[in-house]
Amino acid sequence: MSKQTVISARIDAETSAQLDAIAQRADRSRAWLVAQAVQEFIDRDAELMAFVQPGLDDIAAGRIVTQEEMEAKFARLRKGLSKQRSKAAA
Repeated sequence: MSKQTVISARIDAETSAQLDAIAQRADRSRAWLVAQAVQEFIDRDAELMAFVQPGLDDIAAGRIVTQEEMEAKFARLRKGLSKQRSKAAA
C-alpha cells in the first residue's frame, strides 16, 4: 500500500451535507469519496493534457497555420468546388 497524505479543504455547509448524504448512500466514508473525486480529477486532467500537448508542442516548434492562411485555403477550396459544379452543370 502506498503512503497516504492528509489534506484539508474548506467547503460550504451545503456541499458538506451533500457529500455526507452520498457517503451514507454509498456506505463509504467522506474521506474515501473525496479521495476518489481527487483521483478522477487528476485522471481527467492527464487525459486532457495528453490530448492538448501535441498541439502545444506544434506551437512551440512553429508548426502553426494562421487564421488568414486557413481562410485563404478554404476560399481556394470553395472556388475550386464552384468551378467543378459549373463544369458538371454545363
